[in-house]
Amino acid sequence: MDNKVSVKLADGSVRSCSKGVSVATLAEQISPVLRKNAVAGRVDGRLVDLSSVIQADCEVEIIPLESDAGLEVYRHSTAHLLAQAVKRLYGGRGAGEVQLGIGPVIQDGFYYDIAAAEPLTPAELRAIEKEMEAIARENLPIVRHVLGREEAISLFEARGERLKVELIRDLPAEAEISVYEQGEFVDLCRGPHLPSTGRIKAFKLLSVAGAYWRGDAGNAVLQRVYGTAFLKKAQLEHHLELLEEIKKRDHRKLGKELGLFMFSEEAPGMPFFLPKGMIVRTLLEDFSRSFGRKRGYDEVRTPLMMNRRLWEQSGHWDHYKDNMYFAMVDETEYALKPMNCPGHMLIYKNRLRSYRELPIRLAEFGQVHRHEFSGALNGMLRVRSFCQDDAHLFVRPDQIEDEIGRIIALIDEMYAVFGFSYRIELSTKPDDSMGSPEIWERAERSLESVLQAKGADYRINPGDGAFYGPKIDFHIRDAIGRSWQCATVQLDFQMPEKFDLAYIGEDGGKHRPVVIHRAVYGSIDRFIGILTEHYAGAFPLWLAPVQAKIVPVSERDHSRAFEIQALLVEAGIRTEIDERPEKLGYKIREAQLEKAPYTLVIGETERNDGTVSVRRRGEGDIGALPVQDLIARLQAEAAARS
Repeated sequence: MDNKVSVKLADGSVRSCSKGVSVATLAEQISPVLRKNAVAGRVDGRLVDLSSVIQADCEVEIIPLESDAGLEVYRHSTAHLLAQAVKRLYGGRGAGEVQLGIGPVIQDGFYYDIAAAEPLTPAELRAIEKEMEAIARENLPIVRHVLGREEAISLFEARGERLKVELIRDLPAEAEISVYEQGEFVDLCRGPHLPSTGRIKAFKLLSVAGAYWRGDAGNAVLQRVYGTAFLKKAQLEHHLELLEEIKKRDHRKLGKELGLFMFSEEAPGMPFFLPKGMIVRTLLEDFSRSFGRKRGYDEVRTPLMMNRRLWEQSGHWDHYKDNMYFAMVDETEYALKPMNCPGHMLIYKNRLRSYRELPIRLAEFGQVHRHEFSGALNGMLRVRSFCQDDAHLFVRPDQIEDEIGRIIALIDEMYAVFGFSYRIELSTKPDDSMGSPEIWERAERSLESVLQAKGADYRINPGDGAFYGPKIDFHIRDAIGRSWQCATVQLDFQMPEKFDLAYIGEDGGKHRPVVIHRAVYGSIDRFIGILTEHYAGAFPLWLAPVQAKIVPVSERDHSRAFEIQALLVEAGIRTEIDERPEKLGYKIREAQLEKAPYTLVIGETERNDGTVSVRRRGEGDIGALPVQDLIARLQAEAAARS
């Protein structure tokens, strides 16, 4: 009987090992240093504990702590550390009073859902943290056990964990049921986990929020405790500093303080643009229009609401109706548009087209409505009504790659003005797609060919394409390193078929165009939210709602302040005057809090010599300037969009 197995390692080498060898022992055989750093393994692509044994030929990768997968294992074990601390501190409140739900890893951390009779307070979070630190110091071994279904149910029933029992009962009959034991604590989990609690060094509990059990609004609301964990204290401290910076930049807070936008319970998830916010929105629209005009885009406007039969024809009814809003008009069902594309198909089909006209580029700042669950709404970043900077390009097949290349160049040029770099994803055929596999393969090849021809660095995002075609998504990086998906370019062979679109070719026959869907901002509302956080509310001069705040020293200076304001407004510069009878220092500080790019102080000296004392945001006092010199400076800076 052969007691040897062949193991192929991540570097391509092959080792012969004894059957039944553990992943930990294999790591030790490869290198004692590797074993010391290892926290898990990947056997034939499946993450396993170091204690897992190898019984057959396979591929094995040793997972070190300082890797993405290692950090996930580390954070998952920290979630269990939290649950154990909660049970130690509050498990005695009454039989089954503290129930444990689930505790998965999320971006930058973890959470654990807990059912408790009383809400957890900030003081209790600090107490839980201290208990977690104590358990980590105990360095308890974390041991995996596989149980039968009834054995597992009995175990958790005896512990009063009815939520765990519910999870076990709902598992498929063939599912392997595993639990992890650390000291007195046992939790239902697939794993893998760290070898012991002593490996956990740096963590912080952040907040508590409500969450429906298993995401079902019909279930009880549990307390979701959020936390973060890092391998080193310095990494944790850096992350906590970043979280504080994110709080300062929160667009909801800044939007209210700066008078940009508001929300109301009368229209949940539907932003109200205030006068200053409307200035920013209009400037962004005009900025985009200036690029479109130079590149042959024709702007159109389509109705907000259209007949149900249009959405059935486009495919949205089958693939998107759960996200749409409906109304009955003259006993006929209509829908508020969730997308602009079907309206543009009707415009194209309005008359006969020739191959000489193509490409036809139709652009629209189109207001759309999509139903989002109330729990998913998030300021301007996740809304139910928003404006898309949409465009649809109707092209001949031989024009596809050139037009997509032009769109990418447009995105490059526009994003550079905001200081955004980006990464690219190519999103491929989703499960709910429409159309033949052959058409999808052709479309995906076309997009990939463009990216390769441009030498673009991109990654494949399998299954995340639109239901009608694959797409290129652009993920911008903001001033503090966060990633946001904004621009998109989608290739669509389906809509032309659905709407029977055609053009007369050079041969006199009818041919089918291809549609390219394109957005740069994606959603103007969301883009404004992103920009507000990117700039921390300190918009560059060209985009600032108020470019210059005029501060008269006393009431005697008001007349001159209004004269200067009139000159600035005539020159196209947006201004406000602070007429309040407050001290000068107070008014200057207020202008700083309002993040005005320029503060213009006018007192007796300035009145007498025809100048303005100028303070520039971020620089302070830059001296006195004649009014015309100031106007020239502001106009040049705004025109440069620097």
